[in-house]
Amino acid sequence: MIIGGFQKVTLIDYPKKISSTIFVQGCNFRCPFCYNPQLVLKKVPAISEEEIFSYLEKRKRFIDAVVICGGEPTIYNDLPEFCKKIKELGFLIKIDTNGSNPEMLQTLIKNKLVDYIAMDIKTTIKQDDYERVAQRIIDIEQIKQSIEIIKQIKNYEFRTTCVPGIITEEKLMEIAQYLKESQANKLFSLQQFQPQNTLIEHYEKIEPYTKQELKKFQKALKPYFEQIHLRI
Repeated sequence: MIIGGFQKVTLIDYPKKISSTIFVQGCNFRCPFCYNPQLVLKKVPAISEEEIFSYLEKRKRFIDAVVICGGEPTIYNDLPEFCKKIKELGFLIKIDTNGSNPEMLQTLIKNKLVDYIAMDIKTTIKQDDYERVAQRIIDIEQIKQSIEIIKQIKNYEFRTTCVPGIITEEKLMEIAQYLKESQANKLFSLQQFQPQNTLIEHYEKIEPYTKQELKKFQKALKPYFEQIHLRI
């Protein structure tokens, strides 16, 4: 894996746990509102695995978990081996994913190499909508398979970044209905769009939804989920 960032301590990336966060380089999507374009385009210096494991070994009494995000972690074939090394140190593992590689997610779950999965739902679960957002040819069946696979584990969430012009209340309701019908409605998170340092510069000029608008979305979606979080 090519690692492009390492946050040594965070209290927010893994719910109710003290964690370290590893950011991998590269992604198979090109979402224009992405806030980590340097990672997606591999424009940051690589960090060695040795540096990361040296830190984790020294701090394992104080850290509960490791979060692997990006970029997109599941594009790397050696992700399971990397997770195994982390597990051997005694950490919980959370994976953040776009859901494009259900086979990798199944491998991680089957081999007990992941404890929490957060999957981004980019837009409605439709071929045209997904390709429009990801700016890539998408197999929507893979997205659907990932949703089915993820709900197998105890701790998971689905989340959508509320980008004006891409996400509307109507689209959120479609997403919510799909997840409810799939019985993948344990936890859903609405994330505020951050118009800084986006992959496509135009998106830095888009005004985010207000806090009141996001709360309105949250209220409308409450009947569909066991829990719904708002991240502003």
